Amino acid sequence: MKLRIALPLLSIFAFFTILAYTADDDPFTALLKKLEVYNEKNPQEKVHLHLDKPYYAIGDDIWFKAYIINAQTSKPSDLSGILYVELINEKDSLKKQVRLPVIAGLTWGDFKLPDTLSEGNYRIRAYTQWMRNMGTEFFFDKTIKIGNSWANSVFTNTNYSFSKQNQTEKIDAKIRFSDKDGNPYVQKDVSYEVELNFRNQAKGKATTNEQGEINISFLNTQPSIYKSGKIVTTIYLPENKKVIKNIPVKATSNAVDVQFFPESGNLVENLPNKIGIKATNASGLGEDITGTVVDNDGTEINTFGTQHLGMGSLIVNPQPGKVYTAKVKFKDGSEKTINLPKSLPSGYILTTNNSSDNLTAKVLLSENLVGTSELKLVAQHNGNVYFVSKTSSSKQIFITNIPKKDLPSGIIQLTLFSGDNTPLCERLVFIKNPDDNIKTSISSSKTTYQRKEKVDIDIQAAVADKPVQGSFSVSVTNTASVKPDEENETNIFTSLLLTSDIVGYVEKPNYYFLNSDSKTQQDLDNLLLTQGWRRFIWKNVINDLAPIIRYQPEKALKISGILTTYGGKPVPKGKISLFSSSGGFFATDTLTDEQGRFSFEPMSFNDSTKFIVQARNAKDKKHVDIKLDVTDGQIITKSKNNGDIEINVNEALSGYLRKSSSFFDELTKRGLLEKTITLKEVSIVEKKDVVKNSSNLSRNADAVITAEQLQNCTTISQCLMGRVAGLIFRNGIPYLMRNGNTPMHITLDGMQIEPETLDNINVTDVEGIEVLKSIGNTAIYGSNGGGGVLVITTKRGGGFSSASTFVPGIITYSPKGYSIPRQFYSPKYDVPNSATDSRTTIYWAPHISTNESGKGQFSFYNSNESGTYRVVVEGIDMAGNLARSVYTYEVK
Repeated sequence: MKLRIALPLLSIFAFFTILAYTADDDPFTALLKKLEVYNEKNPQEKVHLHLDKPYYAIGDDIWFKAYIINAQTSKPSDLSGILYVELINEKDSLKKQVRLPVIAGLTWGDFKLPDTLSEGNYRIRAYTQWMRNMGTEFFFDKTIKIGNSWANSVFTNTNYSFSKQNQTEKIDAKIRFSDKDGNPYVQKDVSYEVELNFRNQAKGKATTNEQGEINISFLNTQPSIYKSGKIVTTIYLPENKKVIKNIPVKATSNAVDVQFFPESGNLVENLPNKIGIKATNASGLGEDITGTVVDNDGTEINTFGTQHLGMGSLIVNPQPGKVYTAKVKFKDGSEKTINLPKSLPSGYILTTNNSSDNLTAKVLLSENLVGTSELKLVAQHNGNVYFVSKTSSSKQIFITNIPKKDLPSGIIQLTLFSGDNTPLCERLVFIKNPDDNIKTSISSSKTTYQRKEKVDIDIQAAVADKPVQGSFSVSVTNTASVKPDEENETNIFTSLLLTSDIVGYVEKPNYYFLNSDSKTQQDLDNLLLTQGWRRFIWKNVINDLAPIIRYQPEKALKISGILTTYGGKPVPKGKISLFSSSGGFFATDTLTDEQGRFSFEPMSFNDSTKFIVQARNAKDKKHVDIKLDVTDGQIITKSKNNGDIEINVNEALSGYLRKSSSFFDELTKRGLLEKTITLKEVSIVEKKDVVKNSSNLSRNADAVITAEQLQNCTTISQCLMGRVAGLIFRNGIPYLMRNGNTPMHITLDGMQIEPETLDNINVTDVEGIEVLKSIGNTAIYGSNGGGGVLVITTKRGGGFSSASTFVPGIITYSPKGYSIPRQFYSPKYDVPNSATDSRTTIYWAPHISTNESGKGQFSFYNSNESGTYRVVVEGIDMAGNLARSVYTYEVK
C-alpha cells in the first residue's frame, strides 16, 4: 500500500478531503502515479558555478566551483559524473572547454585568459550530457565581462542614439578612441563595417577629430529581423600598426515591448482577474511604464504602473461584450495602445497570496460551472507532489491555506484539475523556507587588519540549529577594485532555486533574495506571473509521453565502439587492444560481445592524451573496421542574456583594469608572467615546406617527403629507400647508418608505433614524412631520438576528426580528457617582504569542509592594497541544503 497524505487544509467555503491513495482504480490516483513514473524516467539536473568575481582582465584566471544537484531531490546529483564548462565569445564561438570529473555533485576548475584574447562580453556555460535531453534553456549560462589593459593600446567609448524614418530605423553611433591613459587618438584613419545579425549592413571610412571621435550613421531597413549586431572598426596607428575593435550594437531603436499575462492563463468574464505586466526595451532590460485600461466605450476601468524592472500587475473584471485596451505611456512621453487578451465567457482562475506564513490558494469559477465537476488542486515542486486536495464545485469560490514550512524552497507549481483530470489552470509561486538553508556564520579574530597580515576565518554551519557537514567554496576580493553589484549577482540561490526553472533572461536575480519585505515578495510574484515556466507539461504526463532520451548520464570517461567487417557485419569475440604512451605507457585489452561492441571503462585520463586502438578478429586477422562511439558536440545557441551585455567593456572595468595592469606588470618584472610581444612585420623571401598537421616536436626536419613524392610506391620503406642520405632498411625497419643497430623512433600523428609496423601503413593515407637525423632536431625526443626520428603525418591526422584510420585494424584516437584544476596561488608573508602585491582576488578555495561540529577554517594573507575585503562563502550538504554568506573586514 502506498500512502500520501496532503497537508492540513483550512477552508471557509468548501469542505476539503485529505487524500490518501492506494493501489485502487481512482483516475486521479492513477494520474499522480503517472507523474511519479514520468519523473523516474525524466530526472533532471541543475548546475551552478561559484565564480571568484563577476568580471575579469585578460591575463587573469577564472576560478570556479560547480554544484550539480538532482532537480527532484535537490540533493547532490548522482546521475552524471562529468561536467562540461565552456567559455564562449561574442560571436557565439567556443573559445575553451574543460571536462571535469564530478564526485558527490561537486567539482572545480579554471580558465586561463591569455593576453591574445580580445576584450568583450563572454559567456560561461555549464551542463552535463544528461541535461542536454531537456534543452539548453536550463543550462547554467552567464555573461561575464573581460577587459584588457595589459596588452591593449586602444580603448573605445561608444554612445548610440536612435530615430525613426517611416518604417526604417536610423542608428547614430559616436565612437571615441583613446589610449590607456585616456588621451585621444587624433587625426587617425578608421575603417568600419556594421553587422546586424551577422549580415553586413554598411561600411565606410572616417578620421578621428580632436577628441578622438568618429560618427557613424546607418539604417536598419528590416527592424523585425535585425535587432542587434556589432560595429567592427579598424584604427590605423603609426608604424603600420592597426587595431581592430568589435563594438556591440545591443539595439537598433528605443522601442519598448509591452506584454500582458492573465493570471493562471486566461481572462474570464465576471471574475476579478489579475494581469501581469512586462515591459522590456530593445536592449533586453525592464522599462517602467504607466497607463490606463479602457473598454470599447472609452470608459476608464483601471490605472496601472510597473513597480520594478518593468514588471507590475493590475486587476480587471471583464464584462460580457466588452473589449479592453491598455493606453501605455512611456518615459519619453510617447503613448501606445495595446489590446488586452480576449476574455473567455466561462472558466477558472487560480490566484494566490504568499505574504504570510501560509500560502493561500484561491479558486474562482464562473457561475455556470458551479456544481458541474469535482475539483482537485495539486502543488508540486520539480515533479514531486507536496500537496493534494479534492473538493466539490458547489461554491463559486474556495480557499485553502498551505503552511509554507512544509514546502521546499523554490518554485512551486499549483495546478487545478477537473473531475476527469483535465488541467484547468496553473499558477507558479516562490517559497522561501529558511529551514532549507544552511545558516553559515563567518567570523575572524578582528574586524580591521594590516596590509599583508594573516587572516584566520572560522565557519560555523548549521541547519535548524544542528551542525552539518558540507562542502563550501570561498572567494575573497578587495571591493576597492572588484566592486560588487549585489542585486545583479548570480549565486547558488539564484541559480538553483530561481533562474534554472525560468526560461528567458532574469534581470538582477539576487535582488529577490536580499530582502524579504512585502515589496520584494510582490516583485518576485510579478516575475513568476510574467516569466513563469514549468519543466514538464501535464498533457505529456497524462499521455505517458516522456522526453526523448538521446544522451545517457556519463559516469566516467570511456572509450567504446563496435568492430565490424568491411561489409558492416559485427565481429563477435574480436580482440581489442588499447595503447597509450602519453605520460607513460598504458595498455589493456578486451573482447567484443556478440554484437561486436566493446568498451573500456571506467577510465581517467587528461587532455591531450592520445590512444592507439588495435583490433583483430577471432582468427587474429587485421582486416576489420573499428567504429568508435563519438558524442556530437553541443551546439552554441544565441545568448539569452542580452541585458547583461556591456557596450564599453574596458571603460566599465577601468578601475579594476588599472589595478590588474599594475599587478601584471609587477609579475612580469619578477619573471613570473610572460607577455605576448607583437613583432614588426618582416618579409620572408623563402619558406621551407612543412607537413600540414605535423606533430614534429622540433618544428624542423633534415628531410621532408611530401604526399606527391609518395605516389609511385607501395610501402613506406620503398618510398624512402634511396631518398634520404644515410637512411637504410633492414627487414623493413629503418636505421641511420651512423647509429649502428639502433632503429629509428617512429611517431604516427604524434603516437609512437613499433618500427616493424611501418610498412603496414597505407601510403595513400600519408600527408608527409619528416626525417630527423641531426642532434639539434632529435634532442627534444630525449633517449627516444638516439637512433633518429621518423615523423609520419596522415592526411587525416590532427585534422577535423579526433579518430584517424591509417592501417587496417588500427586507429589513433584523441578524446577529450579531464582538465586538471590548478591550485590558486596565495602568497605567504611569514617574514617581511617588500614586494608589491596588488592582487584583486585575494583568496580562492573550492573545497572547505566542515566537520561533525559544523566547523571549518581557512587562512590567507592580505595584499598590500587597503580597502574593504569581501568574503563570500557558498556551499551545499549531502541533504541538498544550500548555503551562502557574505562577510567583510577592513584593511588599512
